[in-house]
Amino acid sequence: MASGLVTLGIDLGTTSVKVALLEAAPGHPSGFVVLASCARASRAEAESEAAGPQGREQDVSRIIQALNECLAALPQQQLRKVRAIGVSGQMHGVVFWKTGQGCVWTEGEAAPVFKPRAVSYLVTWQDGRCSSEFLASLPQPESHLSVATGFGCATIFWLLKNSPDFLKSYDAAGTIQDYVVAMLCGLPRPLMSDQNAASWGYFNTQGQSWNLEILRVSGFPVHMLPNIAEPGSVAGRTFHSWFEIPKGTQVGVAMGDLQASVYSCMGQRTDAVLNISTSVQLAASMPSGFQPVQIPDPAAPVAYFPYFDRTYLGVAASLNGGNVLATFVHMLVQWMADLGLEVEESTVYSRMIQAAAQQRDTCLNITPTVLGERHLPDQLASVTRISSSDLSLGHVTRALCRGIVQNLHSMLPVQQLKEWGVERVMGSGSALSRNEVLKQEVQRAFPLPMSFGQDVDAAVGAALVMLQRSLHQKES
Repeated sequence: MASGLVTLGIDLGTTSVKVALLEAAPGHPSGFVVLASCARASRAEAESEAAGPQGREQDVSRIIQALNECLAALPQQQLRKVRAIGVSGQMHGVVFWKTGQGCVWTEGEAAPVFKPRAVSYLVTWQDGRCSSEFLASLPQPESHLSVATGFGCATIFWLLKNSPDFLKSYDAAGTIQDYVVAMLCGLPRPLMSDQNAASWGYFNTQGQSWNLEILRVSGFPVHMLPNIAEPGSVAGRTFHSWFEIPKGTQVGVAMGDLQASVYSCMGQRTDAVLNISTSVQLAASMPSGFQPVQIPDPAAPVAYFPYFDRTYLGVAASLNGGNVLATFVHMLVQWMADLGLEVEESTVYSRMIQAAAQQRDTCLNITPTVLGERHLPDQLASVTRISSSDLSLGHVTRALCRGIVQNLHSMLPVQQLKEWGVERVMGSGSALSRNEVLKQEVQRAFPLPMSFGQDVDAAVGAALVMLQRSLHQKES
């Protein structure tokens, strides 16, 4: 393995943007070292009247601003050595832009950057505008994956019905990570990996193709659907120098953040990867040759997502993770404000985790599904077994962390993992890395050997995919 090869990984998450610089290191146990990394909160939530109270949208300009801040924080001399860029990001969401006008490149004071121009807001995976009734009115997909609210194709169907003029302003669409790749390479038409396409719905993973006929008959704007390419294969080259990264640097087709996280964490095929960030994913590698049944089952808690080299991951993807804790913190801060007291959310968060760490057990039972689940869209949260002795902050926070983990366990029990041959759980994600109580509850629910990783795993995974592909090209 050649040393000195440097790749950049980018992860465009729901709440933050993360970047990581990797260098090949033949003597290192993992084969690489992380030279530098950076994370920035995107603070991109945007209000949209058209979407209504269930809508969840983000301002793309703010996401790109966070990305630029991350890159500006990396060592410039290392950026000059970058030979390939890997990009991952939040799956399911959709952003629209006008071909050839999606951004403008500016020679800033320090470095060339691009700024979004003819671009819509990003409708994220958390978007809830597609009701169960609306989803039931959509055509049946020819795919093993059912369609849920927040999925790109479902959102486009909703816009087609409720805001048809909105779609006329744009002629290209993709995930936020597809948008970034298209802008870096100046692509005339976006490219999308099967990982992201499957997350949109109406995509057949066996045939590697969109359900074009089914969509056409329903009046769906199929001209907006991206072309399909292998995740991490070369989408193009940077047609501009970017910060200190040379013009002509290879850029990979964007990956899903789930797959990139798993790629960075999974040491062996017998590992399961548990990621708790804004949401939660528990993923395990399916045996080689595994093919999911080609009939979607909306009530199934486990979905099978494309991984790399035509393999699949069995995934329990819960909508309720760190966002539930954030909702709880926000509620407490709001209560305090109503009582005339000012307190920082970060203070509340650290104090409640401290309190829960001292409260080792509780009889309080919290079902934390404030956001429902894709297989149970109408389920709400509940609190049961309330007694006067279990009302302290420690009790409630302990029960909330336990509830998040138990909800996941109900979707994918440890017994099922063992049947798939899983021998170890690799933990990752911002909510898990910062929360000792969540770690304790994970170990309680999944009594397997366990290891906890870092907060930049998807960015590291995206860089690692490109690093290994670049090394493979060198060797061949």
